[in-house]
Amino acid sequence: MSYPKLPVPAPGEVLLVSTCYEEDKPRWDEVLGALGGRRDGDVVTLDDGGARLRLAEHPRWDFLHGGNFPALLPEDGEVPPLVALADLSAVYGAGAVLLVDLKVIPGRGVRVPADALGRVLAQLLDGSLHFDELVRGMDRNGYYPSPWDEPAISVPTTVVRASYPPLPATEMTLLVRTDFTDDASWHALMEAHGKLPKNGGDDEFDLEFQLESLVVDDREFEHLQPGQVPALVPPEEHTIMVALADAETMADPKHPLFVVDLYDTPGQATRVPLVEAGLMAVNLEIANMDFSDFVDMEFE
Repeated sequence: MSYPKLPVPAPGEVLLVSTCYEEDKPRWDEVLGALGGRRDGDVVTLDDGGARLRLAEHPRWDFLHGGNFPALLPEDGEVPPLVALADLSAVYGAGAVLLVDLKVIPGRGVRVPADALGRVLAQLLDGSLHFDELVRGMDRNGYYPSPWDEPAISVPTTVVRASYPPLPATEMTLLVRTDFTDDASWHALMEAHGKLPKNGGDDEFDLEFQLESLVVDDREFEHLQPGQVPALVPPEEHTIMVALADAETMADPKHPLFVVDLYDTPGQATRVPLVEAGLMAVNLEIANMDFSDFVDMEFE
């Protein structure tokens, strides 16, 4: 399925794209009310910093995620540094929009509260602030500036390889091998994965679940980093989550997977032991818990 391309913003403007609709109408009011500023047609000038947001809407963008938007850039013309999304979390989260990187590591995101957006955008546009700094400074819920504690596990902001093919389209979890230095460790991970109980253990308090996943064992994804993942997930299927099996996964007997957020803060990652990853996927699938609930969670 193809999706409409993004419009080209004027110099100094940032697109604010609606991805939350009701009866094909964008839910602007909640977000724009929180942002404030001065509106002139489709352009909103924010009070703090003077950044200009150009509103962009199309019902076909409903429920698209941050990682999907680099693929919607027009083929001709200069690539803008970022796009802002008025998504479901922004509509119901006091206007905290999602900023998505389009230029450095396309598809990764950071959420910025409404009262800080003007200042942050102005600094990004004049070069005094870089997207890497947003990623390094975001808190455990993916917000910058940080109202909560920063996560114990930081997301890498450097990459080894710049180009990867798309990941397979699936509604399941993707388990992607990114380290190819030790086949024996990979086979041990696959053996442990297969031994997990399919629907929980025999004990009613045993909450280990097999991770229902599509396994991707392809050297094309060697050295893939969390921030690069969201742009590789096709929009046709709503993949639950992506779990990377990297060098740390292979070296640790508990096989801690590097699990990547695809929805609230694309590219944010946390370590989850293999035995807990299935339960995480189940809770994300039924929206019982958010990704941030698993960040810095103490696993036994």
